[in-house]
Amino acid sequence: MTTTMLLVALVVGTALFFDFTNGFHDSANAMATSVATGALRPRVAVLIAAVLNVAGAFLSTAVAKTISGGIVDDALVTPTMIFAGLAAAILWNLVTWLFGLPSSSSHALFGGLIGAVLVGAGLSGVNFSVVVSKILLPAIAAPVIAALAAGLATMVIYRLVAHTEDGPAAGWFRRAQTVSASLVALSHGTSDGQKTMGVITLVLITAGYQASGTGPQLWVIASAGVAIGLGTLSGGWRIMRTMGRGIVDIRSPQGFAAETASATAILASSHLGFGLSTTQVCSGSIVGTGVGRRPVEVRWSTARRIVYGWLLTLPAAAVVGALAAAVALSGPVGVLVVLALLILGSVGIYAVSRRAPVSSGTVNDSTEVRISAAGDRTGGSDPLDAVGTGRP
Repeated sequence: MTTTMLLVALVVGTALFFDFTNGFHDSANAMATSVATGALRPRVAVLIAAVLNVAGAFLSTAVAKTISGGIVDDALVTPTMIFAGLAAAILWNLVTWLFGLPSSSSHALFGGLIGAVLVGAGLSGVNFSVVVSKILLPAIAAPVIAALAAGLATMVIYRLVAHTEDGPAAGWFRRAQTVSASLVALSHGTSDGQKTMGVITLVLITAGYQASGTGPQLWVIASAGVAIGLGTLSGGWRIMRTMGRGIVDIRSPQGFAAETASATAILASSHLGFGLSTTQVCSGSIVGTGVGRRPVEVRWSTARRIVYGWLLTLPAAAVVGALAAAVALSGPVGVLVVLALLILGSVGIYAVSRRAPVSSGTVNDSTEVRISAAGDRTGGSDPLDAVGTGRP
């Protein structure tokens, strides 16, 4: 086996591990509101999400093509740069998962790749026009549009349907959530599942194993779909509690409105090939439902922390990706150093998380927990998963 083939195998394995972290990091996107309202039991919810994430990965490849031949110049990029970018994205995903912070896995990936390519290939290696048009602009517009749509839907529901909080209407909305949440899971597969496909396709192109401009091969689609499905099946309970219980005390009509708005936005963006953050869309929808029902019920302190996380993700991942590339591009020893640091960092973060684990049985324990790693148990059983305190 040649050195190039070994490096490609390493990058493919790292990409699939990123896909796994994407699955448990973002499984909350689809199912947090349904779990919070009791529409679905936690374990059933993640099983449905896992299956539909895999199915969604086979529906489209537009986003994958944006990554494999859009945001960076595949003629200038090397597998080592891609490996460094993936390492940065994985570490950022694990850190934000530890804190229960619903940051964007997509932006972590984009940031890591951009930082690594800037170090390895310079400014000419990044197609900034594509970054702006298919990543940055959708990142600004999509959560706002989703929030407006979900807020308007919530207002209409509460005006037209009497007794939505209890009685037959509440039961209907809980049943409807099983459909709307499933659509979010399916759309997540069409969006986030494709991003790893794009990365693997990019490394195959840069290594000369695939022609430039071609889309992902069937084995790439299948492996990426399975990886994100397995990650989703593992739960992601920390971020699920933040999404479902920390922003708004969400009811079933709001959950239905949020999920419907999110699924519509994500499916539309996937069709257009936008590198949209499903986390941002779903968080925006949840905030919108709170505003649509009663703005005072939104925990704005938590919402602000989440926005800060969004703003920090891409540049922070880019910095880590740049540092990883600087080390990895020094030679084979540099690649091994980055790999060792990635493994040690991942194991260390997981070990810290086991000090205060979150499970399917505790995901709905409290609505008053805080995003903190300080060990404060006020309002919840897991300080690391805690979500913002206080109301305005």
